[in-house]
Amino acid sequence: MLAIFQLQKMKNLILYLLLISTLLSFSFSLSETCNPQDKKALLQIKKDFGNPYLLASWKSDTDCCHWYQVECDSTTHRIIALTIFAGELSGQLPPAIGDLPYLHTLEFHKLTNVTGPIQPTIAKLEYLTFLRLSWLNLTGSVPEFLSQLKNLNFLDLAFNSLSGSIPSSLALLPNLDAIHLDRNKLTGTIPASFGAFQGKVPSIYLSHNQLSGEIPASLGNLDFYVIDFSRNKLEGDASMLFGPNKTTQTIDLSRNLLEFDLSKVVFPASLGLLDLNHNKIYGSIPEEMTKLSLQLFNVSYNRLCGQIPVGGKLQSFDYSTYFHNRCLCGTPLPSCK
Repeated sequence: MLAIFQLQKMKNLILYLLLISTLLSFSFSLSETCNPQDKKALLQIKKDFGNPYLLASWKSDTDCCHWYQVECDSTTHRIIALTIFAGELSGQLPPAIGDLPYLHTLEFHKLTNVTGPIQPTIAKLEYLTFLRLSWLNLTGSVPEFLSQLKNLNFLDLAFNSLSGSIPSSLALLPNLDAIHLDRNKLTGTIPASFGAFQGKVPSIYLSHNQLSGEIPASLGNLDFYVIDFSRNKLEGDASMLFGPNKTTQTIDLSRNLLEFDLSKVVFPASLGLLDLNHNKIYGSIPEEMTKLSLQLFNVSYNRLCGQIPVGGKLQSFDYSTYFHNRCLCGTPLPSCK
């Protein structure tokens, strides 16, 4: 009799546990806010990366709005941000990224085992405002389809192995605040269209590439806040980038093959950083430079002559700012004879 009673008690306990499990599952299905299509896309991304530990919180039985590296909109409960950085992640960017249609922010950063091209499905992300695919190991070209992302205000593809030319169509992006294509293997010329951005004038970072040819004269038409064309193979005149009516803060043209008369340049009063080292720039340093509030200045390894004007910030820099010029003299260099 006791054995039958205990058996019945065990059966009741099992039924009770099954009921609790069912209720919990039902309760979760009611409380989960994540859109099922977004969840499916995220799980596919995790699978394509080989189910890495970095994405361990991405579990099918939990609400994806609570996962790490993602953000849900509080009203629509759609995934609006995918931000993955500084961890162990290997493989190519998954095409399923394009199946998160409400993304505003897409960031993969400092993941050197992420390889391959920039996926064409990214062009589907019409709401994207922030795109950072930097410090990866991406190859292939800077794709033309990026010009379809009309809401983009920040584009960062720096520190990759991208090659080929810069698409002129990037100038069609009307809301760009900054464009980072530095530290790649880009070749060809700077597009003339970069002197005719259709909207905002972005800060442009193109350093540490293999760009060649002359800087398009059209760039002189715009007022850039930051220009960094350093460590390329650019030739000819760059004086059009300056001007008294501009509000440019930073110009770095160092380590190129540029050749123009510095004495004829009129600098914007806003200029705080000017680096022209390792070029073929000639002439003298203009007296007007004593009026600039320069925080960083370097004209070394050029072909400048004449006395360094006295005043302003010019004597606050040491000799390394001026040395290796043809016949430049005066403090902090030896005095003129």
